[in-house]
Amino acid sequence: MLHEYRDIITHMKENGNENAHFLHIFDKHNALDDEIVAGEQGTMTDAEIEKLKKEKLLLKDEAYGILMAYKKEHSL
Repeated sequence: MLHEYRDIITHMKENGNENAHFLHIFDKHNALDDEIVAGEQGTMTDAEIEKLKKEKLLLKDEAYGILMAYKKEHSL
């Protein structure tokens, strides 16, 4: 997720306590990605997969907002 901001994400991870919410979103997004991949192997319906994809997209949007605020705040 947000691979083009890898350096900033690494910086945020190094300061984990102040970025706990972002890190939670980041981990949840990755977990949903794994769930979707598994679900696409036939263990879920299309509707279930679609629901997970929408949740994943909402998390990505939230993470992006936090990331941009962090970038601006720390002049990165």
